[in-house]
Amino acid sequence: MLDYDSEAARYDATRGGVPRADAAARAVLALVPGRARTLLDVGCGTGLVTERLARPGLRVLGVDAADGMLRTAAARVGGFVVRGDCRRLPFADDSLDAVSAVWLLHLLPDALAVVAECARVLRPGGVLVTTVDKDAGHDVDSDVDRLLAPYRVTRAYDAGPRVLAAAVEHGLGRIGEARFTGHGQGRSPNRTAGDVARGYYASALVLDEDGASALAGRLSGLPDPDVPRADPVYRLLALRKSAGLAA
Repeated sequence: MLDYDSEAARYDATRGGVPRADAAARAVLALVPGRARTLLDVGCGTGLVTERLARPGLRVLGVDAADGMLRTAAARVGGFVVRGDCRRLPFADDSLDAVSAVWLLHLLPDALAVVAECARVLRPGGVLVTTVDKDAGHDVDSDVDRLLAPYRVTRAYDAGPRVLAAAVEHGLGRIGEARFTGHGQGRSPNRTAGDVARGYYASALVLDEDGASALAGRLSGLPDPDVPRADPVYRLLALRKSAGLAA
């Protein structure tokens, strides 16, 4: 996994910036009930999406494990961000109306522990909104994707059925879903080659060092190496905690 402390300074500029964040926030908010008064953005990163989740009557909080990310987020979200492990959230049981987890679960081998923690901190009737199948969303059947295909993991950490099964186990039921475009995230061959070489796709591709070097070379040899292919489309699931779990 990348060092997100060192990535903080360049993170937004290399991942679609404001247009992608706007699209994500709109899609998340469309799945958050109007009655919600508190929302925790888990793995808030630089806070670019988090600050856009604000709406009248909704207090938005953020949590992240990387100090570099939190310093940037604090400037955007104010004092409403905290350092914490997404597998041991620093919030009480049944204390929040909504939780969001955008572009997080696909990075974590123990992603299902995060789902359990989100369920724990939600009040009965509260809603978790999370991206699923993130890496699959990038597959737009381009020439870049066809070179990556033989190396893709066969079981993504954030596979939709896997996340949904864990959610049900912890008292969360599916109530809806949405999709949004990852503006500015279309893959060019050269950029993808650089990401492969530096290990960015560690959670998505099965590659050793020699394999990564060879794949990067093949990617750089594709036509129009600096032209991004089509933008990905991401999927969100909305999951509600059973009111029957009230103490």
